[in-house]
Amino acid sequence: MGLLRMATRTAVVAGTATAVSGRVHRRQAAKWEQEDAQQYAQEPQGAPAQPEDDSAAQLQNLAQLHTQGVLTDEEFAAAKAKILGI
Repeated sequence: MGLLRMATRTAVVAGTATAVSGRVHRRQAAKWEQEDAQQYAQEPQGAPAQPEDDSAAQLQNLAQLHTQGVLTDEEFAAAKAKILGI
């Protein structure tokens, strides 16, 4: 009967360990989900940065205005520097 008792005890210990491990895993996953949700909520939801194509289009419009004489050389240079972030 000693062998049967040892086998039963081993099965109980293994089953308990599996149950505890699963519970720890579920609790940790829930904690990570909550942290992810909080981090997502804290991220700024503002307008995205202007793409490069928009800068190129603005520069083309400025060049046309400069060519037409609407903008002086100084105005063109200042607007171009502003778009390029110089």
